[in-house]
Amino acid sequence: VKPEEKEETEEQKEKKHKTFVERYEKQIKHFGMLRRWDDSQKFLSDNPHLVCEETANYLVIWCIDLEVEEKHALMEQVAHQTIVMQFILELAKSLQVDPRACFRQFFTKIKTADQQYLEGFTEELEAFKERVRGRARARLEKALREYEEEERQKRLGPGGLDPVDVYESLPAELQKCFDVKDVQMLQDTISKMDPTEAKYHMQRCIDSGLWVPNAKGGDGAEKGAGEAAYEEIRKENQESPKENGAEDKPKP
Repeated sequence: VKPEEKEETEEQKEKKHKTFVERYEKQIKHFGMLRRWDDSQKFLSDNPHLVCEETANYLVIWCIDLEVEEKHALMEQVAHQTIVMQFILELAKSLQVDPRACFRQFFTKIKTADQQYLEGFTEELEAFKERVRGRARARLEKALREYEEEERQKRLGPGGLDPVDVYESLPAELQKCFDVKDVQMLQDTISKMDPTEAKYHMQRCIDSGLWVPNAKGGDGAEKGAGEAAYEEIRKENQESPKENGAEDKPKP
């Protein structure tokens, strides 16, 4: 029996897979949990429609999901059945027959302990499990990167800078001011710094939201806000150092 040779589009394949899974998911999962060769052969004999690419594809995705969920032992169990299905499909290709017509031959070969065939099966199973672990790691790493980017976007200040990045770039003496949340210490430190460097750091602190200028300065993220804040701090320190901090507030 020759398999039907019909080229399908990706959309048709996806629709076919979805329909198949919706109809047979329970049976596919049952097959994935079988352990003995005889049980697998009998189940496929009773449900020959499962001997197809859709079942193999579902099992592969299920393995990755299980590994992501850290259900390692269950992943290895399902991986075994995934390779059973893939070996049946490969055998069908080599014989140029419908896979439903040759799955019994696979079980005959594997159960009669054809050493070379059994070794090939074991090697492919171990390689597959390693690929699943790699795919699971990649999926977790991608999810982590997306989460970190979402959190970074939430942190961005009015000028679009990340307060964490800005804080880590500050000189140690400025970091200490934010650590202890001391406005007076921050103003004193800024006043003693080189004006150019101080204005640079003040602008970045404002753009990241680490430093919130007084209400008169608007949202504080406009160009030159750092220089204006620096001049204001320097002026206040010269006139009345004890009164600082009433309007300008560093954020924790």
